[in-house]
Amino acid sequence: MARRSVSILNRLLANPPSPFTALSRSITYMPRPGDGAPRTVTLIPGDGIGPLVTGAVEQVMEAMHAPVHFERYEVLGHMRKVPEEVIESVKRNKVCLKGGLATPVGGGVSSLNMQLRKELDIFASLVNCINVPGLVTRHENVDIVVIRENTEGEYSGLEHEVVPGVVESLKVITKFCSERIARYAFEYAYLNNRKKVTAVHKANIMKLADGLFLESCREVAKHYPGITYNEIIVDNCCMQLVAKPEQFDVMELKVLLGKVKSAAASLRYLRSKARILAVPGLTHLSLGAHSYNLKWLIQGLVAKSTQLEGEKAQKEVEVQKLMEENLKLTALLNEKEAQFLSLNEQCKVMALNASNI
Repeated sequence: MARRSVSILNRLLANPPSPFTALSRSITYMPRPGDGAPRTVTLIPGDGIGPLVTGAVEQVMEAMHAPVHFERYEVLGHMRKVPEEVIESVKRNKVCLKGGLATPVGGGVSSLNMQLRKELDIFASLVNCINVPGLVTRHENVDIVVIRENTEGEYSGLEHEVVPGVVESLKVITKFCSERIARYAFEYAYLNNRKKVTAVHKANIMKLADGLFLESCREVAKHYPGITYNEIIVDNCCMQLVAKPEQFDVMELKVLLGKVKSAAASLRYLRSKARILAVPGLTHLSLGAHSYNLKWLIQGLVAKSTQLEGEKAQKEVEVQKLMEENLKLTALLNEKEAQFLSLNEQCKVMALNASNI
C-alpha cells in the first residue's frame, strides 16, 4: 500500500494545497497522555457500500503505518439483534468504525442502528458539512456542523394500535435530553472556536414539545455569552440552507428534523448539471459518558446503500477527525505525507468521475 501511494504523493506534492487551505478545520486539540499509543478499534463494515467506505479508512491507516488494530465484526441490517460481543467490544475499545446498516421499513422491527443508540446511549449525532478543495460546488465557504439528538422524539419508537385501523405514534421530549444536547452543541462550539449556534424547531406547530426544547436551549445559551444563539423554524431553515448555507455555523435540533437537515446540508450542486450529490461520509456520535465512559462511535452514513452496492461509490472519509480526536494519533497528521494521504483519500477523485454518477 505504501508503494502504491508514491504516485499519489508525487502528484499532490507537484500541486500542493494553497497555504490558505486548511487541511484540518477549526479544531482545538491539546495532546494528552497516551497520544500515539497503539489503539484497538471495533470495525463493523455493514451493508451496501459500507465495506467500501470503511475499507478506504483501513487503506489510509495502513498507508500511514498508524498503530491501529481493527476488531472486525460482521453485523448486517437483516439481523434482529446486535450480537452481545459487538456491544462489549465497543464498550471495551471506546472507538468504533461503522459502515451503514440497512434499516427495515415497516413491520414493527427495531433497526440495529436504533438498538446501538439505545444500548450505548448515543445521544448526539454530529455531521460536518464542508466544501472540499477540488470539488466545484454552487456555494463556497460552507462549514456547517449539524448536531441532532438521537434518543427521543419521533425515533423513540413508541407506537401502538389504539383500535384496528388507528395507530398512535408518540413524540416524547424531556427537559433532561433537551438540555444535554444543547449543552453538547454549545460545548462543541466553544471548544472548536465556532461563533454561532442555531436551534432548528417546529414550535409554531408542536408548541409544547419543541417549546420545551427551545426553553432548554435558551437556558444553556445563557452560560455561553461569547457564542451567538438564534432560533429558526425548520421550513425557513431548509430554504436558507439551500439559498445561503454559509450563514450557518453550528445547528442543534431534534432527531427527525436533524435527519432531514443533515441530509440537506450534505447536498452539493455539481458543475453546471442539475445533478445533486449526497456525500456518504463518517459521522461522529457521542456516547453518554455517564453510562460507560465511552468516547466516540463513528458511523458511516450511506444514501440508499443497498441499491448502490457494486456501483461507483465515493470514498470521502473524515480521517483527520478520526485520527486527531479519537485515536490520539495527532503526531501522524502533523507529517506532510500523512496529511496529503488523508486529503487524497477524502477526495479520491471525489465521485470517481462525479459527472457520471
